[in-house]
Amino acid sequence: QVQLVESGGGLVQAGGSLRLSCAASGRAFSSRAMGWFRQTPGKEREFVATISWSGNNIYYTYYADSVKGRFTISRDNAKNTVYLQMNSLKPEDTAVYYCAATPSSGVTSRLSVAYAYWGQGTQVTVSS
Repeated sequence: QVQLVESGGGLVQAGGSLRLSCAASGRAFSSRAMGWFRQTPGKEREFVATISWSGNNIYYTYYADSVKGRFTISRDNAKNTVYLQMNSLKPEDTAVYYCAATPSSGVTSRLSVAYAYWGQGTQVTVSS
């Protein structure tokens, strides 16, 4: 079993930055692909970014077009934590952000169904 706890959300002005953290407990964090998704009321959960697991310290990252160049996903396996650095925030980035983990040895995916474990979410609000 894996438990994920997000933190770092809050209220920020447009153009500002936030860094979200997702602390994982349980087994095999380093062998799981990790993802960030977001959701606003009445809409489907939306892919934001994902990072692969690695056996040789080479990690692959993928981003939604809407955040490419502004957001950066990273991971620290020693701390069992994945991060989402969000820069140049826009009001349309306002959402609840969720961290997700695949099963062990899972591959990166833009699809929420690929992820077996989810955090409770953290609210990000960007004011104009």
